[in-house]
Amino acid sequence: MSFKITVLGSNSALPTSNGFPSAHVVNIHEHFFLVDCGEGTQIQLRKHKFNFNRIDSIFISHLHGDHFFGIFGLISTLSLLGRLKDLHIYSHENLKNIIFSVIDFHTINYKIIFHNLNYNNSEIIFENKSISIKSFPLKHRIETCGFLFSEKEKLKKIKKESIQKYQLGVIDILKIKAGMDFCNENGEIIPNSELTEMPVKPCSYAYCSDTEYFEPIAEEIKNVDLLYHEATFEASGKDLAKKTGHSTTIDAATIAKKAEAGKLIIGHFSTRYKNYDKLVAEARTIFPETYHANTDSVFEI
Repeated sequence: MSFKITVLGSNSALPTSNGFPSAHVVNIHEHFFLVDCGEGTQIQLRKHKFNFNRIDSIFISHLHGDHFFGIFGLISTLSLLGRLKDLHIYSHENLKNIIFSVIDFHTINYKIIFHNLNYNNSEIIFENKSISIKSFPLKHRIETCGFLFSEKEKLKKIKKESIQKYQLGVIDILKIKAGMDFCNENGEIIPNSELTEMPVKPCSYAYCSDTEYFEPIAEEIKNVDLLYHEATFEASGKDLAKKTGHSTTIDAATIAKKAEAGKLIIGHFSTRYKNYDKLVAEARTIFPETYHANTDSVFEI
């Protein structure tokens, strides 16, 4: 089962000749989610051979242009491709009016369902039998949310030899997977631990852009396997980061450390930086498992 993040873009406000503004594709068991949709997202989706029509949910962190200016073209393209199924957009409530001030909704042959984000508290905004997605507040110049993508806890795996040894039926198997012991026909109790194996640990990914240093994030994403956290400035740009509502490399690494994350990827770097190795090295002084969220990078959990 796959859990992959493809970085379509992680530049800050200005696109460059070798990078694109913010957009990530999250693939969880072949369910595809788009997080932010900066300019060039369609080009990147094509480049990575993603099927546009397999993306049913788009999550927009906030209404700064480098995070959503690509959505107008994508909506139009989906219609030209003959899409009929619903498209769900999770965003600030103002995005609906912005979209339909540009696009005539009568020209769209599918339904767009808008979900307003909560900027004061965390909440589950998407859920199915195997995945949950939570939004939580960030701290930026305008209302902004982060997103946590989590697999749900799986049931225990039953040992094949246990099925044969104790002639287990379907109902017995379901009860044992749920954690119950087994009582055989002689009244003997067989402990659950002897009948099962622990399931694979569920995986998780958090997306935090844009935000200044905001300690409550660490609790919202505690023990996350992979964290993307913006790091617009190096440590010496701390004052500028505070003024603009952004984070430094040290801020991002500190959040990762406090959250006890497995791995940190940083991006959204200011265009003033031409060499990102220094930024990654700086973050590694606090959190060694730090990597650059380079355009076209793929991270598998």
